[in-house]
Parts: sequence; structure tokens; C-alpha cells
Amino acid sequence: MTDHSPATEDPAATLRRRINTLQPHTARIWNYWLGGGDYYEVDRVAGDRIRELHPDIGEYARADRLFLGRAVRHLVAEAGIRQFLDIGTGLPTAENTHEVAQRVAPEARIVYVDNDPLVLAHARALLTSTPQGATDHLDEDLRNVDAILQRATATLDFSRPVALMLLGVVIFIDDEEDPYGIVRRLMDALPAGSHLVLSHTVVLPAMPDVDAAVRFWNTHGTPRLTQRTPEAVARFFDGLDLLEPGVVSCSRWRPEHADGADPREVAMYGGVGRKR
Repeated sequence: MTDHSPATEDPAATLRRRINTLQPHTARIWNYWLGGGDYYEVDRVAGDRIRELHPDIGEYARADRLFLGRAVRHLVAEAGIRQFLDIGTGLPTAENTHEVAQRVAPEARIVYVDNDPLVLAHARALLTSTPQGATDHLDEDLRNVDAILQRATATLDFSRPVALMLLGVVIFIDDEEDPYGIVRRLMDALPAGSHLVLSHTVVLPAMPDVDAAVRFWNTHGTPRLTQRTPEAVARFFDGLDLLEPGVVSCSRWRPEHADGADPREVAMYGGVGRKR
């Protein structure tokens, strides 16, 4: 008889047992939209259905990833940030936080946090550091603020500024769970000079198909999403110095283009704020 007790089971096997391949999952669908290969048939079917309801959904994934890159490059090159706490990492693709940061500053230190077993399995294999810097990967939920902060201190020095990355993750915290309090508690633990980078799906009257896609997802997928208005997203930055251009479509946060035209708006808004 094989012993499968937690004391003897391989950690990778434990993660594999936690993966639900019968229900679509947002991290895997996001990976599918970004052109990755880490998804199951159930995710592809759901992703295609969502794209039928809202054909531009793939642009959100790309806009959010490009926003991450621009924000991290600014924080490292212009603000001198060398530490990142990236919660809700998602499946590794190209231009992950540590890749962008360590390309500019090889000594940068990054802690990734996610509670999706597939994300963790891939993160430990792919999200590796430069010799000068460090990465770590925590199996935690955003709601477990104290545990995240305690475990992150093994890699990060909370006496020095940290960039808190919350890209597309607060949407999974409904209003009854106090999402603003969760973000505030995380920022309160960080010193002056720290930054918050946050993105969030929004409700826009001009994009009713977004609402249809979210309704489909909340019926068939996991975890459930909570949409918020742009004004409600901006509230996450209360008490911080919001960097220009404020909370805007991720595609329009300091875009890198030469023709001067505004990129197309997407219903994924983001911003960067600095703690005084």
C-alpha cells in the first residue's frame, strides 16, 4: 500500500492533486489568451466562449502585461525600487516581473504569491533569478495578509521600499471581504517610498459586452469576478501620491508609441501610486 500522507508525498504531487481540470480557471484562460500552452480543453472552450461575447478580451490580457512591463521599468529605472511583492502572479509567460526588473537591476528581489497549484508548479520551475538577485514563490491567498507579509520577509527587507504588484487579482475579492482594507493593510506594512501597482476590470457604459462576459464567467468559471467602476478602482490609491496619468485604461498608462495617437481603450484600468 502506497503512503500518500502529507509527510511523505512529494510537494509537486500535492500541487498536481489540487489542480481541477474539470472547471475553467482564470489563470489558465489568461494564459490561453496570451498565446501560452498551459491550459486545458475546458479552459480553451470557456475562453473562446468569452471571446465570442466580448471579442476584444484578448487585448485586455496583452494590455495588462504591457502595463506591468512599463510600470516595473519605471519603478526600477526612475524610482530606484529593487524589491517587488507580486501577488496574484498568474501563469508565467514572457516579461514577468523579475525578468523586467532584473534586466535593469540584476540585484532586484521578487516574491511571487499565488494560490493556484498550476501557477505554483510552473513558477518554481520557470521564475528563476539572476545570481545577484532573488526570487521566491509563496502558496498563499491575497486574503491572508499577515501570512504573506511574514513569509515575504525571508526574501524582502521591509525597512526599504517595496513595490506591491496587484495586477488583475483584487477583482477576486468581493465587497463583503473588504478589498480596500486588504490593500491598505499590505501598504501599511511597507515603508515610505514604496509603490502600489494595481489593475482591475472595470464597468464601462460603452462596453456592455464586458458585463455579458463577466456574467458568463461567474456562472461557469472560478474564481468569481467582481467588476468595479473606474472611480471605485481609484479608491485603492487613497492616501498615496498617484503617478501621472492616474488610473486609466492599462493601454494608456504611459504608452510607448511614436505616432502620438492614444491607444485603444480597454476595460482593464490600472495605476501606480507612491507612499509618502
